[in-house]
Amino acid sequence: QVQLVESGGGLVQAGGSLTLSCGLSGRTVSNYQMGWFRQAPGKEREFVAVIGWSGRTTYYADSVKDRFAISRDNAKNTVNLQMNSLKPEDTAVYYCNAAIPKGSSWAGLFGSWGQGTQVTVSS
Repeated sequence: QVQLVESGGGLVQAGGSLTLSCGLSGRTVSNYQMGWFRQAPGKEREFVAVIGWSGRTTYYADSVKDRFAISRDNAKNTVNLQMNSLKPEDTAVYYCNAAIPKGSSWAGLFGSWGQGTQVTVSS
């Protein structure tokens, strides 16, 4: 059974930084492109970042490009998201999932999402 567990969220002032972590159990993370997604109150879940199998390829949503950095540790079966220069509009619940292309963006592969981790950025 696939289980995704996100952690590392919190309350931070605008301009601050946070590092999110995601652990995957029931599957081997090295077999998947992995992504981060987020859902703000009243909005649909949206793509944030994706990283290729080896970690050499990354792709970001325009809204977070040059501020966020996704990384992976296949030996630990984890994926991280370093978030810098945070803005109030980054406030959301952040989720990780294996990522597959969907149209011009990315979607989660596993139907069972984790509980997510709340990120709140105050102005």
